[in-house]
Amino acid sequence: MEKGKIVAIITGVISLLLGVAYLILVQILDFRGEMIPAPMSLILMLSCQYG
Repeated sequence: MEKGKIVAIITGVISLLLGVAYLILVQILDFRGEMIPAPMSLILMLSCQYG
């Protein structure tokens, strides 16, 4: 095989692995349930301290 073909195959495999890992990560994060925002009192308190 030519060097270019080998590099293309390796790049394609890495790309597929990253895509599958991303989809798995999204599914895991989605499985945790709905994201509930922090209470407004906590947000105001933190903004006063660090703002």
